[in-house]
Amino acid sequence: MLRLGKREFGTHEPVIMAIVNRTPDSFYDQGATFRDEAALARVEHAVSEGAAIVDIGGVKAGPGEEVTAEEEARRTVGFVAEVRRRYPDVVISVDTWRHEVGEAVCEVGADLLNDAWGGVDPRLAEVAARYGVGLVCTHAGGSQPRTRPHRIAYDDVMADILGVTLGLAERAVELGVPRESVLIDPGHDFGKNTRHSLEATRRLGEMVETGWPVLVSLSNKDFVGETLDKPVKERVLGTLATTAVSAWLGAQVYRVHEVAETRQVLDMVASIAGHRPPAVARRGLA
Repeated sequence: MLRLGKREFGTHEPVIMAIVNRTPDSFYDQGATFRDEAALARVEHAVSEGAAIVDIGGVKAGPGEEVTAEEEARRTVGFVAEVRRRYPDVVISVDTWRHEVGEAVCEVGADLLNDAWGGVDPRLAEVAARYGVGLVCTHAGGSQPRTRPHRIAYDDVMADILGVTLGLAERAVELGVPRESVLIDPGHDFGKNTRHSLEATRRLGEMVETGWPVLVSLSNKDFVGETLDKPVKERVLGTLATTAVSAWLGAQVYRVHEVAETRQVLDMVASIAGHRPPAVARRGLA
């Protein structure tokens, strides 16, 4: 059982986490939801399409203009408070590696801290424990925030992923984060080249077998673009194919831009796997 905020999700229940960027320079939407009105409209639309979690981020993952902790908090804290007011049952996640920002968003109602940089600030897990919120434990290959990998190598990329994420997860529980609210993430593209991310996907079942719920952040990423030689705006089909494989292998939470399309893929895979009945079943019965 995965428990986040007021929500509980069964073992075979796929969960969509919708991306809401509060940045002027995000790689995918180029700041489309930087302003409050557009960001709130994005939340409303994502929830209506089936997102159970909204993931709010104030700093883009890649290199760019410096964003201080104060500026990151300015972009996210008030917005989290407003989303909490409007959507009391939606799980609010905040994508941050900084404990100061984590503390501020938990004060106003965040349910989950999405640490995409692999525990680079160990105090973030302490914040999650103190507030009793969830934590995403991600493999980033030891990379510093907002840096790109350069000639990175692993003897066994999945062994490294497991060693890091399981260590972070166990530490979080020891600190007091509820075990049922901890997720592990292989960190596609983070500290990895395209072949590493493909192998992490192919071997995702090894993460699922640990018993921790697995989150994947696949949406329109560079490993999809390089695999198919497609620019950012033409990676949806590759993303959805990777989503289907990840779902079949047992991942539970999907951080995405395209909510409705992802919902259809996840429902179809769940029905093939026998975890979800067809929405209708008339063929051959008339």
